[in-house]
Amino acid sequence: MRTIDFAPFYRATVGFDRLFDMLDNSARPDWPPYNIEKKSDNEYRISMAVAGFGPEEIELTQHGPELLVTGQKMVEQDERQVLHQGLALRNFKQTFKLADHVKVAAAHLENGLLSVDLVREVPEEMKPRKIEIGASVGTLKQDSQRKQIDHEPERQKNAA
Repeated sequence: MRTIDFAPFYRATVGFDRLFDMLDNSARPDWPPYNIEKKSDNEYRISMAVAGFGPEEIELTQHGPELLVTGQKMVEQDERQVLHQGLALRNFKQTFKLADHVKVAAAHLENGLLSVDLVREVPEEMKPRKIEIGASVGTLKQDSQRKQIDHEPERQKNAA
């Protein structure tokens, strides 16, 4: 795997420390496999293949901007003898960094696929808003002075 040296960026930028730390620490384990889908501008879904795990063996925890998915396989007390173990039923811990204002909306497990629906709820005061441009007080004064100046020659004609 190739690594990138972010040292030149640290020297040339201010305030991007968290971004470069996230990129440095982004080496994730490949198990369990997962997809990240964008359903709309503010809706996302993480789908994880967790075959062999039940709902009681998987825990989802959101703490601030991090979503932690943990799988703890319960130990079976069977006396069966496994001749070949090809299924990876090991415990796992997967952490996802979430963007600002992203929250878990729902999670469900169906046919060995864990689906976690995420939604971005931007507060109203953080959304862009259109600002109407109105006339300034100085412009109104200039307009009223123009009208007065325009009417003064008429007064002089009427007086004569």
